[in-house]
Amino acid sequence: MMDYQEKIDIMIQNIEKLIVGKREAIKHTLITLLAGGHLLLEDVPGVGKTTLAKALAQTIDCGFTRIQFTPDTLPGDVTGLSIYNMQTGKFEYSKGAIMNNIILADEINRTSPKTQASLLEAMEEKQVTVDGVTYPLSKPFMVIATQNPVDYLGTYNLPEAQLDRFMMKISIGYPEISDEQVMADRFINKQYNSQLEAVVSKEDVMIMQEEVEEVKVHQDLINYITKLVQQTRKDNNITLGASPRATLALIRAAQARAYVEGRKYCIPDDIIGLVVPVLAHRIILSPEARLGQSKVDRILKDIIVKIPVPIFK
Repeated sequence: MMDYQEKIDIMIQNIEKLIVGKREAIKHTLITLLAGGHLLLEDVPGVGKTTLAKALAQTIDCGFTRIQFTPDTLPGDVTGLSIYNMQTGKFEYSKGAIMNNIILADEINRTSPKTQASLLEAMEEKQVTVDGVTYPLSKPFMVIATQNPVDYLGTYNLPEAQLDRFMMKISIGYPEISDEQVMADRFINKQYNSQLEAVVSKEDVMIMQEEVEEVKVHQDLINYITKLVQQTRKDNNITLGASPRATLALIRAAQARAYVEGRKYCIPDDIIGLVVPVLAHRIILSPEARLGQSKVDRILKDIIVKIPVPIFK
């Protein structure tokens, strides 16, 4: 594991060549990858959402496909379709954009619900079915979707079933002034290079994903996670609480966080630090809470305070 811990540090440093001053966002991205999940990046334009996805794919030497979603993007563009071959007299499968390792679903909320739904099977079951034939996806496989929270013209809100398939939802945010100055200096001095060298192989990533599954989670921590999720279903401020899929996602994400931090076991901080990015996008506030301008993040933090944290001696 120590050998791979060093590789994780190298991966972070490599991505930081393009994404300056956003180590937490980079770590959350790697945690999602190693946990076998998918990531939703919601942020204003120009803060590096697309750059982060490209940097990850280049860092792990994996195939990368960018799908620029528009209102006229069709499901077949994503999953592929069967095309009749006149020479053979048979229908042949033509691969869609989903057939790669890292998929950037750029501005996913700009396409129709029908096209959004074409991602559901791929994200959950790592396969696509076209004309009754099922095709497995490449490994490792990860969808990184982006959306703009301030531009609502011509957009379609992601349905709950789609949101629930994203392990985490994070924002990169604007850089600090010192970090933005570093970016500007690199730009002026022509030190900015959009191409990164791969520092790990896709085989390394798959081994790390397997090792994440072996990270120990004490039964008390599992009970703690289930109590947190259950409380989201009981809170008066919440109409729709987190799903059982969210429970499993939080467990696996906590294992991946422990792994990234160099541990073979989870601690309460692994869970507490991931409650908001893993659960917030799966929750719908009550009308009263929305009228009172309550924030999901704040409500989740209140829930964390209510549930006793396991103490290990």
